[in-house]
Amino acid sequence: MTPNPAGPAIVLAGLAIIVIGLLVWWGGFSWFGHLPGDIRIERETVRIYIPLVSMLLISIVLTLLLNLIRRFF
Repeated sequence: MTPNPAGPAIVLAGLAIIVIGLLVWWGGFSWFGHLPGDIRIERETVRIYIPLVSMLLISIVLTLLLNLIRRFF
């Protein structure tokens, strides 16, 4: 019986989620959402938050990461 090639990928994805979760828990991403270009409008009764630059940064990082993974596999 040959092992499924998706197994190691799932384990690595799980480990990455755990590491990111620990960083969020310990405050490693406290800068996230406070970048220049993120829109924050806070009034007495309304809070509007649009993280434009933060989402753009995540998009760029994920695109580079997925292209790197695709190149090696």
